[in-house]
Amino acid sequence: MKIIAINGSPNEKGGTYHSLSQVCKALEENGVETEILHIGAHNFHGCKHCGGCFKAQNRACVLKDDFNEFAAKIYDADGIILGSPVHFAGMSGMMKTFCDRLFYVSTANGNQFYQKVGAAITSVRRSGGVTTVDSLNHYLQYSGMMMAASNYWNVVHGNGGEQVLRDVEGMQTMHMLGEQMAWMLRISKEGNPPAAPKKVYMNFIRD
Repeated sequence: MKIIAINGSPNEKGGTYHSLSQVCKALEENGVETEILHIGAHNFHGCKHCGGCFKAQNRACVLKDDFNEFAAKIYDADGIILGSPVHFAGMSGMMKTFCDRLFYVSTANGNQFYQKVGAAITSVRRSGGVTTVDSLNHYLQYSGMMMAASNYWNVVHGNGGEQVLRDVEGMQTMHMLGEQMAWMLRISKEGNPPAAPKKVYMNFIRD
């Protein structure tokens, strides 16, 4: 079993990284392999809504940048953790760009995340953490994922870097989140979840 953690911060080893590391530590203690992917410093284009991924049906985006290399690894995992710093009470711009494409291509290819385990976390200096986690959760909910929770909102406080490690309640929240994800992964492997249905689309305004 493997979980991919996505670090959407421009800072590779900032508060988001250390928060994700705490979740990954708990997962590994429970026999789950983890990997943190730092996407925040890469050059990704925004989704152009061209529909190329629907035509290609190869789990790839037609735009030429670093996206597909990351996406293939994420789609093959048993679950994901979306991690972002807080920028103006929301996720980072690069995280938004990446997630839009990641989940759009997934939808175009039969929903690569259906019934997998997912969670979202954020690192914040002061406020805006809950709204950011809520925005990240929208991707997980849309994809029919099993959403893991902890004993508080998945927000860690600190002014970047290792300062977040001094948020003892936040660190406990991250550790319990990892334990919950490991437990849900075991359940998902023992069960027989239904296959993802073909997505039905309906426009509210029709000619």
